[in-house]
This record gives sequence, structure tokens and C-alpha cells, in this order.
Amino acid sequence: MPKKNGNDTDNGPGKLKRKIYERELRELQVELCRLQEWIKVSGERVVIVLEGRDAAGKGGTIKALTERVSPRVFQVVALPAPSDRDKTQMYIQRYVERFPAGGEIVIFDRSWYNRAGVEYVMGFCTPEQHQRFLELCPVFEKFVIEGGLRLIKIWLEVGQEEQDRRFKARIEDPVRQWKLSPMDVESYSRWYDYSRARDLMFQHTDSEHAPWHIVHSDDKKRARLNVIAHILSQIPYKKVERAKVKLSSRSNKRAYDDQRAIAGRRFVAEKF
Repeated sequence: MPKKNGNDTDNGPGKLKRKIYERELRELQVELCRLQEWIKVSGERVVIVLEGRDAAGKGGTIKALTERVSPRVFQVVALPAPSDRDKTQMYIQRYVERFPAGGEIVIFDRSWYNRAGVEYVMGFCTPEQHQRFLELCPVFEKFVIEGGLRLIKIWLEVGQEEQDRRFKARIEDPVRQWKLSPMDVESYSRWYDYSRARDLMFQHTDSEHAPWHIVHSDDKKRARLNVIAHILSQIPYKKVERAKVKLSSRSNKRAYDDQRAIAGRRFVAEKF
């Protein structure tokens, strides 16, 4: 029996028990499916921005959000580093082109707020570009919201000791080592630089029309549940009644032994 990875064993003192977590998650995921049906019927457009420090739990939260819904409705956008062509565009351009059409929810796993965080701290943008972003971002967000888009912004706040524990776990776990990039290692040593960047970001972009909501994420399970519950609370969806599906009888009109027909083909070895 394969060992569970570290993501499944975060059951330290005071942390939510897995049995309770799975029960609550199931109920929330049922509501997400109801939200999905309403989004399709209503034609609403929703953008969810998930930000936070490295190892804050964004990936696991997005997985919990999307594992029971259609990727055609709940679309995850995780853009790579900008190409040479991207760098010649307006900064916000490559994010806007991934915005949802009617009946879609787009989740940004890191977003235009890269400019307020990693780009600013690591010197990938100039101080003038950073300041201009902070000044124009609320204007841009007001524009898209007035255009009918729902914008939900969530910041996952992980503590210094918990980030330290997660980084060390990544070093030791072969299935999570890919998560520890050179940029992550550099960010680890710049904790307070990122704290100051976060504070500046909130100061300029935590607006009435597009507020930030902070979720403590030292306990990953609680954080995932709280994020999903918050998203559901921000959208006035209703249950869409659907006729119960009835399966018709299979036709035996052209029946044959379809298993015998593939008996001589190549099968994957049954090792498990």
C-alpha cells in the first residue's frame, strides 16, 4: 500500500480532523455543483483571484474547489513567466484575455497581482511600474466590475513557522520537490520584504468595490473549507431544478461478444 504524502498527514494539534474535513468538503462541493448549474443558466461571469505567499496552500485549495465540477465552467489559469512577446504588451493584457465569457468562472492561480508581489520584491519591475500598478489597479477593477464581472479576491496568509515546515517537507518528499523552485528558495529568505509588499498591496487595492478577504492557512483543511464557503457566500446563486435523468434500455439489436473481440489485444499488466 503506497504511503500517503505529506499533504494528507497534516493532523497536528488543533488542526481539523480528516473525517470532519471530508464531510464538510462534500457538502460544500455539492453547493459548488449547484453554483455551477446556476452560473450556466444565468450567464454570470466570475473571476476568483487566489494570492498568498509561497507554500500558502493555493494549489490544494484550487484542487478542492475544482475536483467535483466541470473544467468547462470552472477554469484554472496559471500563467507561466511572460515571454518576450508578453513583455511588449500592456501589463494587464495577458490576464484580461483569459477573463470568462458568460457561464464561466475563472480562477487565477496567481494573477495581475504578481506585479505587487514577486515582481516588485525580486526587481522584475521598476519602482515606477510598481507604483503605477498600485494606482491604476483599483481603477481597472472598478471598470471590469461595472462591466458585469464578479471579482472575488482572496489572500491566503501562512505563518512563518508553518511556511518553514512546508518548505522542509518539500525538500524531503520526492513527489513535492518540483514545487520548490529557485524563486521559492529566494522568497524564503525575504519574508519581511514580501510582508511589506503585501501591506502596500492591501493599502492601495483593498477597495470597497473589490475588497481583499484574508484566510489563515496554517491549517490547510480549514483554509480550503473557509475559502469555498466564502466564495459561495459572495455569489447569489439559487438551486436550478433539473429533471431526473432516466436511462433508456440498451438495444440488443446488433449484439455480439464484444469482450471476445478484444481478447487478443495488448493489455496493461495488472500489477495492482
